[in-house]
Amino acid sequence: MISTWSRGVANENMPEEILVGAKEQVERHPWWHARAKLALATLKKHGVLTPATVADVGCGWGTNLTALEQAGYQAVGFDISRRILEKIDNPRRHLVELDLNHTLPEEHAVFEALMALDVIEHLDDDCGAVRRMAQLLKPNGLAVISVPALPELFSEYDAIQGHRRRYLPETLRAAVTDSGLVVREIFWWGAWMVPVLRRTRRRSNTSNAQGPTKPQKTYLEYLQLPPWPVPMMMKLAYQWEQKWALNGRLKAGTSLFAVAARES
Repeated sequence: MISTWSRGVANENMPEEILVGAKEQVERHPWWHARAKLALATLKKHGVLTPATVADVGCGWGTNLTALEQAGYQAVGFDISRRILEKIDNPRRHLVELDLNHTLPEEHAVFEALMALDVIEHLDDDCGAVRRMAQLLKPNGLAVISVPALPELFSEYDAIQGHRRRYLPETLRAAVTDSGLVVREIFWWGAWMVPVLRRTRRRSNTSNAQGPTKPQKTYLEYLQLPPWPVPMMMKLAYQWEQKWALNGRLKAGTSLFAVAARES
């Protein structure tokens, strides 16, 4: 079931052609599953246990929504793209069309927690989006927000999917400041991927000099997995790194997570 709270232009955040067309590859990619596992582990670490209500803001391909449902949470998915919501809809799901650039309805649902994984970097006004997301939480409700990290890694891959920026801990904290949320912790994830992305970005810059490529084709090329056993090795690397990320022991990474609670 899909409800509508507000409508916007999805292509301003991420081209819908890419969003819809990449679904099958995303569902097979270890990174999205590892990120979902880390987000759920973060909820549990901070005491948000099943069957708590959780808003998956910017649910996109539904990877996080599926993980929440399978874990036993009462999850609702929010996204600006009607097309992607229709693609992941089923009779057991509650989905909401929502543009974070607009104010929320006067009467709206509130949740014990929310996840916004790689969402606010798509928006010009990330601070305003976080303020509106905070309104989705009950007092003391928990927000788990992830973003791409390290501005020096910004590349064609970011630009194609509509990223406005990559973050550092201080810029992520600034996006949450004055939102009605109090930051509990900020931690890195994806440390082992930093040198890999640096090499990939250099190759990408070289190939770009040879001429333009259709954005969707380029995005799908980035998502291509190497032959086995590399995907299994990636999965094991994410599993190994999760405990270090949760304990705040990583000193860098390709992503940052902020955990914040709504003021009572």
